[in-house]
Amino acid sequence: AKYLAQIILVGAQVVGRAFMRALRQEFAASRAAADARGRSERPQSAAASRIIGISLQEAQQILNVSNLNPEEIQKNYDHLFKVNDKSVGGSFYLQSKVVRAKERLDEELRIQAKDEKEKGWKAET
Repeated sequence: AKYLAQIILVGAQVVGRAFMRALRQEFAASRAAADARGRSERPQSAAASRIIGISLQEAQQILNVSNLNPEEIQKNYDHLFKVNDKSVGGSFYLQSKVVRAKERLDEELRIQAKDEKEKGWKAET
């Protein structure tokens, strides 16, 4: 019985250490991915991604747009919003993803317009 208890204790320690090592590796990989994502976007854009909870690329994929064309974004948004309406058998979850994607793209358009306005203002002075 004493040996059985020792075997169980040693086994639990080995599994615990392996779990902690895997957890540290996952945390480090998650941090590296977040850092890389933050570097790939402009500071304002990265902040908008964090606030809204969806990246610019993900929002473009959801609304099936390749560039930030307001008319195309609105057209795809209207279509996907109607198709995913609960009253026609759609999914509230998907509809909410469509809304979040539209919000994220609208915020990016606002950021771009602000940047262009500031560039124009600086060029004049």
